[in-house]
Amino acid sequence: MTSRRARLASLINQLPLFLGLALLWMLLWGNFSWLNLVTGAVFAAVVSVVFYLPAVQLSGRVNPVRLVLYLSWLLFDIIRASIQVAFLALAPHYRASNAVLAIHMRTRSDLVLTWTAVSTSIVPGSIVIDTDRENSTLYLHVLNMKDREATERFRQSVLATERRIVLALGSREDVKALAGARRESKRQAGENG
Repeated sequence: MTSRRARLASLINQLPLFLGLALLWMLLWGNFSWLNLVTGAVFAAVVSVVFYLPAVQLSGRVNPVRLVLYLSWLLFDIIRASIQVAFLALAPHYRASNAVLAIHMRTRSDLVLTWTAVSTSIVPGSIVIDTDRENSTLYLHVLNMKDREATERFRQSVLATERRIVLALGSREDVKALAGARRESKRQAGENG
């Protein structure tokens, strides 16, 4: 009975990804027809079987207010960073001061790691060049890192993005891990201060 229930849960968990692949197929053809829906479903089934990936565990939790805050902040970051990168590109005497940073995430969720990587990469001026799934670490190439203070500000902005994602879409375990990491950093700051 439990194996049947586990298979059903796995199927339900994979359904949004399957539907997303079928939708992507129809978007690529630019035509929403029954034929494209059927061929998209066949394509999604073939891709799901041939290129099997481990199931991504969705949290099943959405906080609508936090989601709006996260998306609003992301839009603000994109606009602000676009202006900053434009000024750097047009500056006549700009000297490159780029850096590659390793930023350890506070949660262990693959989904939160992915969302944080995508959210950070779509903001101009930084790009994820590697991820370490085992240690939940993002490696980013970042423009205009002149000193330690700028580096720390960027690190904190990525962790703030992770925090907003967890509060909007993360599981209860992610929220607990985030709270534990914040308590630990406050404790360390108290010992160092």
